Amino acid sequence: LRVNQEEVPENCSNIQDEEQDSDISKHRQKIAENRDQMRTNVIQEIMKTERVYIKHLKDICEGYIRQCRKHTGMFTTSQLSTIFGNIEDIYKFQRKFLKDLEKQYNKEEPHLSEIGSCFLQHVEGFAIYSEYCNNHPSACIELSKLMKQGKYRHFFEACRLLQQMIDIAIDGFLLTPVQKICKYPLQLAELLKYTTQEHNDYSNIKAAYEAMKNVACLINERKRRLESIDKIARWQVSIVDWEGPDVLARSSELIHSGELTKISKQGKSQQRTFFLFDHQL
Repeated sequence: LRVNQEEVPENCSNIQDEEQDSDISKHRQKIAENRDQMRTNVIQEIMKTERVYIKHLKDICEGYIRQCRKHTGMFTTSQLSTIFGNIEDIYKFQRKFLKDLEKQYNKEEPHLSEIGSCFLQHVEGFAIYSEYCNNHPSACIELSKLMKQGKYRHFFEACRLLQQMIDIAIDGFLLTPVQKICKYPLQLAELLKYTTQEHNDYSNIKAAYEAMKNVACLINERKRRLESIDKIARWQVSIVDWEGPDVLARSSELIHSGELTKISKQGKSQQRTFFLFDHQL
């Protein structure tokens, strides 16, 4: 919109167009630079958290498990198996995963790093977290029993200091694998946000995000089913003079329970409590 109505020289209009094109070009360049910087930040965060995590796993295996095994009078093999689960297998797996991740990391230009393939190559290996996550509630119960005694509290604290570990209690360290497997989809979603479709790693990152989301969902579903089975077993045990086969012989989930009124042909009514399972009522 021109304020004065006089004719504008032709070359003035061309100069304005060139300036406008230049501004658009600079703006696009700035957006691209910002996106590259954001991708660099996410990649560096993934690498950093992975290295810190490996350090935690190493501290648990060398600082706690190794020391516990030396004190056979304090811990049985069964207790150690319950408390630490398969964390040594996880440590072994994660070391290999980090080694492959480091190979794909571009130190000079981190935003060009192509790490999606690492997740896809190791996706089946992440299934070992299922066993650990399912065992974790039992580990917490076993650990809390021991922690009621001063000698165990002092022992675990001595292990931490000897290994020069950060100031977190043992239960905090044992929670890290559970947190880690849930964090991968979030990190990959963030990385995908700053990866353009033209980037060499776009399709792999997208596939890795879906794959790790499925791993986390599968672990949560298995955990939920185990909790459901445990709940049914406890429920059946609480019933006096149980008759007939175990509910768990046919079912694994309680769908609904509630009061119903049974009315006989004679019109007499009786209150009944019904339990609807996935394969029986």
